[in-house]
Order: sequence, then structure tokens, then C-alpha cells
Amino acid sequence: MLDAPGPLPRDMLRDLLGIRRDPLGYLRSAVERWGDHVAFPLPTTPVLFVNTVAGARRVLVENAGGWTKQTVQYGALSLVTGSGLLTSDGSAWREARRVAQPAFHRSGLAAVAEQSVAAAERLRARWDAGAAAAGDGPGGAGGGVVDVDAAALQATLEVVGRTLFGGDVTAEGVDDGERVVAAVLEALGVVVSRARTPVPGWLPTPSRRRLRRANRVMDEVVERVVARRRATGELGDDLLGLLLAAVDEGRLPPEAVRGELVTMVIAGHETVASCLTWTLHLLAQHPEAQQRLHAELDRVLGVPGNPGGPSAPAPRRAPTWEDLRELPWTRAVVDESLRLYPPAWVVTRRSEAEDVVDGVAVPAGTLVIVSPWLLQRRADAHPDPERFDPGRFTGEGPEVPRGAYLPFGAGARLCIGRDFALTEAVLVLAALLRDRAVRPVPGREPVLEALVTLRARDGLELRLEPR
Repeated sequence: MLDAPGPLPRDMLRDLLGIRRDPLGYLRSAVERWGDHVAFPLPTTPVLFVNTVAGARRVLVENAGGWTKQTVQYGALSLVTGSGLLTSDGSAWREARRVAQPAFHRSGLAAVAEQSVAAAERLRARWDAGAAAAGDGPGGAGGGVVDVDAAALQATLEVVGRTLFGGDVTAEGVDDGERVVAAVLEALGVVVSRARTPVPGWLPTPSRRRLRRANRVMDEVVERVVARRRATGELGDDLLGLLLAAVDEGRLPPEAVRGELVTMVIAGHETVASCLTWTLHLLAQHPEAQQRLHAELDRVLGVPGNPGGPSAPAPRRAPTWEDLRELPWTRAVVDESLRLYPPAWVVTRRSEAEDVVDGVAVPAGTLVIVSPWLLQRRADAHPDPERFDPGRFTGEGPEVPRGAYLPFGAGARLCIGRDFALTEAVLVLAALLRDRAVRPVPGREPVLEALVTLRARDGLELRLEPR
């Protein structure tokens, strides 16, 4: 029995329906009603929701070794990824991380930067072509209304494919990129449903058939990518090459290649797309922040008739890897977006032994839930927490307390792709907005949906304006 308030056992069916319908709204109302520690009286396992910085730090950092990812959330994800970096624990996780880590070092990030800008340039070209066809956007930079959620998904897929797989997964005779993203999204839809309302895996449900079909597609595409790489006779030093070398050396099982590649498709595609979508939305809602971003881009990348930056060869050139350190406000905009809309909106862990979490004694086997989406909106950690203020990350506002910012997790399990994601997000944002602005579309307010990541239900439309 957990010594914390929460719903009564007789109310749990109603509450489970509330969680399924609106998990973010339910968790927020639970905190408002019962406080920062909420116990859920499930018959099979003790469940504790923790909404304090100290509690999250205890589970994710101070005693991370005493908590595992053997939870419903990660168990459902493993139906798609297998035992990958996202879902594994212990020695299997440590070995996989050692193998993959070099792919995320400086040389690997330079490749991420190059592919991020290239993907943004292709997206700009599509926007310009669409604007020209519609008669919008004279003078080059396309205008008109676009679905930035769909655009972000496509751009990030291209970056993942070319950077992590060492090639363009959309370049096959059959459009493998489209097939992969459709399969991943279909599988993740099943995962979300299973995580919220688990059903026995042996039941022949339509969702189970969809999951099997999606996994077959991912298997086929990954097999083709691996065969193509091996046929070259050179494994390479990107993630795919590192994984294949580890398999050949006996450090990883063969199935780990598929698991880690699918994991990185989810992590590098879905999460960065979520970040870009909400960042563009926030900039459209806050013209002063967007104006300051444009001023920074003009200084670094140049303006018509006044090229900027020491190496700018032409007005408003595309950004590069070397420009990252010169774009502190752009980075702060991304950081603040990740505070308000962390793609990984919920984190779960299961205790391996008795522990005390923020004063609450928890027995072995307890499931603890932490929501970065709520934790990062605490007024005692982030003054005026609902306000979009990138200055929190430039030293212009109160310092963000340690442990109060968790978009990439914390401690030893800090996301291996954090710098990958930030490099991609900052450079794609800079490339897209260097000569255009985003504005809200009246009557098109997005609806926040908590799936595997925070998404905009039915997309998110904004108006592009050349500047």
C-alpha cells in the first residue's frame, strides 16, 4: 500500500477511461486534486505518479540502477523495436550503447547538420513550387498555408534515412521511405492503444494484425538496407556500419541491427518532427520571439544587399554546422519549445527493490510515472510556466533548476541522440525561416494529442509569408 492520496478502487474504471481519452488532462487534474504524489490502486501492481523535481531525480538519476524499463509503456514499444536502446536494461543496453555511441560524436553530428540543411532545402523547394502553382509568394520565398506537421515528418524522415542508414531510404524503386514511415506510424498507433488498455497478446484482434503487417514492412526494408550495405564490401563508420561490425564480432545478436535501426527511426524521426511542429506553432503565436530569431538569422546568414557572417558568400545563405554556435536564440527557441511540448511526455520505471521516492516508501515492483510535460510546467521551477520565453535558456531569466528540464531524460539513460536531435532541429528551423515567416491561420487552432510523442491531431496548418 502506497502512502499517498489518489482515486478510490471503485473509481478506477472511470479514471482509466479518463486516462485513455485525455492522458494529459487527466494527469493535470489528478495533481490539482491530490497533489504531487498520486497513488493508483490497481489490483496487479502499485502505481505512483510523481510530479516533483526531487522525485524524478531519485528515480532517473540518484538510484537509476534500482529502476528498470520493464513497464507496460516500454513493453508495448518493444513490440515494434525489440530489445533496443529505447527499451532494454542492464548489460544488453550498456553494450548496445557502447556500440552506437561513436555514431553520435562530432564527426557524426557534422553529417547530421549537412543532411538536415539538405532536407530543409528540399522542403523549401516543395513549398516554393506549391506557392508558384497557387500564385502565392512572389519573389522566391513561397507563401500560402502549409501543414507544418506533415512537412516536419517528411523532412526528418529524410535526415534519419540519409544520416543513420548511410543512404536515402526514399531512393528505391519502391518508395521505402514512405513505406517505413507508414509502417512505423501504424505500429505506434497500436502501441499507444496497448499501453493504455493492455490486452493479451494472443487475442486475434485487428490491432494485432496491423502490428504484424507493419513489422513485416519494417523487416523487409531493413533487410534491403543491410543487404545493400554488405554488397558494397565496406561496412562504414555510421550507425549501420557500427551495428553490422558488432554483429560480425559477436558483440550483438543479428536481430539487434533491425531493433536499433527501427528505434532510431522512431527517436530521430517522430520526436524531432514533434519538436519542429510545436516550435513553428509557438513562433507563429509569438511574433516578437520570431522577429528576434529573424534578426539573428539575418546577422549570421545575411540579408539582401548585406551578406552576413564572416563566411557568407551570398545573401541569406543556407546555415551550416559551423553556424550552430552563432545561433543562441534559435537554440533557445528550440529549448523552450521542448520545455512546453516535450515529445516524450511520459516516462515510466519499475522498482527492483524497496525505495523511498520524495518521502513516499515504495515496495519492489512499484510502477512510477513521471510526466516531463507537467514537471516542466511547475511554477516553482519555471516562473510563469505557461509563458513561451526562450530567454530562460539565454541567461536573461531565472536559471532553470537542475532536474527540472527533462525532454531527453536524465542521468545514465540520457537520450543518446540528444545532440543529433538538437542539431537537426536548430538547423532545419534556421534554413526554413531565413527568408520567410510563419503566421497563425485563423480558426485552425491545433489540438494537442498525447500519442508516443506529443502530436497535433489532424496536423497543424500555418501561413508562410516571404520576408
